[in-house]
This record gives sequence, structure tokens and C-alpha cells, in this order.
Amino acid sequence: MAQTPAWPPASLTRLFIDQPLADGVTVLIEGGQAHYLSSVMRMKAGDHVALFDDVSGEWSARIEQIAKRHVQVTIDGKIREREEVPDLWLVAAPIKKGRIDWMAEKACELGVARFQPVITRRTVVDKVKIDRLRAHMIEAAEQCERTALPIVEEEIKLGKLLDDWPADRMLIFADEQGGVPMAEAAKPGPAAILIGPEGGFTDDERAAIKAIPQAVGVSLGPRILRADTAMAAAVALWMALAGDWR
Repeated sequence: MAQTPAWPPASLTRLFIDQPLADGVTVLIEGGQAHYLSSVMRMKAGDHVALFDDVSGEWSARIEQIAKRHVQVTIDGKIREREEVPDLWLVAAPIKKGRIDWMAEKACELGVARFQPVITRRTVVDKVKIDRLRAHMIEAAEQCERTALPIVEEEIKLGKLLDDWPADRMLIFADEQGGVPMAEAAKPGPAAILIGPEGGFTDDERAAIKAIPQAVGVSLGPRILRADTAMAAAVALWMALAGDWR
């Protein structure tokens, strides 16, 4: 079955379903998603929706029964396989609510494979609500034709992160004190982008990061960027230079 285009708006409504999908499977959609289909989109029996599960790809499903609180659909064909994403991690110090939500949303849109919150000396938020961040990622994926979601990890202290850093993964960190251009640092292969807190890394933290053999500091230009802006700029540059934008 050919993939339904993302535009015009008459294309299939897309939903993430947190259960395995396969041809012929019946799925019961409940809660907010059911309300969205029945009351917001005003869909009816016989209409089709697109479902994806972050594992098997995207599927076409026919609505069999629809009510305000539940919608029953049957999978009737595969639209496409799950997309491949570059092996890029985003490691970022949590920032205040609203802006970290935006960061999670854009990380999903840009194609990050894993989001790892990291606690640094100057981090102002020391607890991350993973469920909320994942909800923002799901919404972004539904709207942007994505079939893969980033993995969201529990927050970890910077020291522990560095102690266990994988030997085969490059660590690119945005260094407010200056570094090489991203064009010199970005190479194909496993990588991570480390974004510090709004107050920046301490001298001790910067020294610990630089002690990692795979670490390289990069400059994101002549202007001071807020943490969420730095994230978007760094990931976009890496995707263009070493990811799947080439």
C-alpha cells in the first residue's frame, strides 16, 4: 500500500499506539486518543487512521466501532517500515518546564535516537518528568510523519555519565569558552551531543569532559545561545554534516 502523503490535511490522521501492531490485528483505542478521533476529528465507522508503534512501522487501520470513550479499529495494511535514524544521542542538562518540553519535541523532530538528561553542578532542575517529555515526543512524531521515537532515559549525574562513557561513541560538547567548528568535529558513526546548563559547565566539569578521549569541544558561532537553542543548532548541524540530511 502506498504511503499517504503528509499534506494536504485530508491525509490519514496518525496516532502512536503503545502495543505491537500487525496486519489483521484489532486495536482498542481509549482515553484521550478515542476522544480525539470521535469528538475532535469527528471520524466514523469505515474511516481510516494511520497507526505506528515505534517497532514495526506504520499501518493503515479501519474504524469498526467508534464512541466517545473507545474506538475499535482493525489493521488492514502496512504503509511503511519503521524509519532508520542516525545513532545520535542528545545529552542535555534539564532546563525549566516549557523549555525542556520544547527541547524534547525538537529532538524528536530532528531525528535524535536517545535523550539523556544529565545533572551538572549548575543545573537548576534536578528531576525530569519522563512521561511528560515522552508525551511531547509522541505528539511531535504524530504530526511530523515520524515512525520512530527517541528513547528517554532517567536523569544521571555528569560524573557517572563520563565514568561509563562508551569507548566507541564520540562526545561532542558545546563549549561556551570556544572550540572547533562543528564541520571539523562531526563524523559519521555513533555520537552524542552534550549541552550544558544555562550557567555553563564549571571548570572542573569542563576538565572532566575533555579528559574523555572521544570528547571534542565545539563552537556554535559568535553569539550566546540559550540551552534549547544550542541543542537545536548543534543537532541540526550534526545531521547536515554526519547524519541523514546529507
